[in-house]
Amino acid sequence: MNMLIHIAIVLAAFTGMEGVAWLTHKYIMHGIFWPLHRDHHLKEHYGFLERNDLFFLIFALPGIACLAAGTFYYLPVWTCIGIGITMYGACYFFVHDLFIHQRIKVLRNSKNRYLKAIRRAHKMHHKHIGKYDGESFGMLWVSWKYFRNTSKNDPV
Repeated sequence: MNMLIHIAIVLAAFTGMEGVAWLTHKYIMHGIFWPLHRDHHLKEHYGFLERNDLFFLIFALPGIACLAAGTFYYLPVWTCIGIGITMYGACYFFVHDLFIHQRIKVLRNSKNRYLKAIRRAHKMHHKHIGKYDGESFGMLWVSWKYFRNTSKNDPV
């Protein structure tokens, strides 16, 4: 029974991170930390890394802290939360950096409607190059309108 509870906590933490990511993206990255995020929208850099990549480290800290506290003090709930946060971070890297922005050229021609909807929603987010008037701040949950406007044969 403990294993099922632990799995449920990991999944809840992973799922909850989408909400945290949405809120953080909309109100912090497009708010007070816009100077770090701006180059992601305006392409002010010419190397592989962007100032925006610092958020990867910032967002890793809560997961690391939960994993450390859970491991060192034998707090399984904290460990499970840390695992969920870390899994979301890994998923974010694969979906956002590899699949959407093609930082390493993989999954370029997917015909999966869900993946196409994610890519289309993110394109709409980047359509707004400024700090304000954005849309689609999440990563894994996208509005149904992006599914309705996507078929298996549409290029993205």
